Amino acid sequence: MFDSVVIIPTYNEKENIENIIRAVFSLSKDFEVLVIEDGSPDGTANIVKKLQQEFPKTLHIIEREGKLGLGTAYIRGFDWALEHNYEYIFEMDADFSHNPEDLVHLYNACANEGADLSVGSRYIDGVAVVNWPMGRIIMSYYASAYVRIITGMKVRDTTAGFKCYTSKVLQTIDFDKIKFKGYAFQIEMKFTTWKFGYKIKEVPIIFTERKKGKSKMSGGIFNEAFWGVISMRLKSIFRKYEIKN
Repeated sequence: MFDSVVIIPTYNEKENIENIIRAVFSLSKDFEVLVIEDGSPDGTANIVKKLQQEFPKTLHIIEREGKLGLGTAYIRGFDWALEHNYEYIFEMDADFSHNPEDLVHLYNACANEGADLSVGSRYIDGVAVVNWPMGRIIMSYYASAYVRIITGMKVRDTTAGFKCYTSKVLQTIDFDKIKFKGYAFQIEMKFTTWKFGYKIKEVPIIFTERKKGKSKMSGGIFNEAFWGVISMRLKSIFRKYEIKN
């Protein structure tokens, strides 16, 4: 058993899943992979199960019935990772928008540079996004700025979904109090980590829009984030963030 596990939520990712798994397993650093599969009708789960014959000790899958949301997928993965005593728990998309090679940089930020949470950041060194229309880049960039203003966090890429948590951070957070289920889940998890006083380090990455499969983005995602961040900030005023020994 290795000390690190990469959680990859999937829904209809048959065109990407084998390649992304093989890419992770080809890295110089050893990682295990946990796929959280939400009942994809395209046969994604079958591909993963076939690969498990080749990687029986390092490739894992949890199947859920129906598309239950990104946040609940990651929380299910976090619970599993903590139960199995991994020290470093990663989030990564299946579609190669996150370069698997950057997993090593995120790992080093936590394992060797003292970060409690490392974030693959598109905006720490300007704007590092490939193949997005300008309107989407502007919306994403200013969404992160909006979150910084409302919350006070210094994180440049507040909506990033490419991350490495140390186990102590996830052991501290009460997942029952994480209310967002969609992409705003990423904001809430960073905000909660920050409120507990943990060190967050941004690692520069280049984000590349998927080449295969269909994006899961929608306008509702941004509406959730816009109004939800205000509610999250107000509720935090009346909550104590104390790390229990």
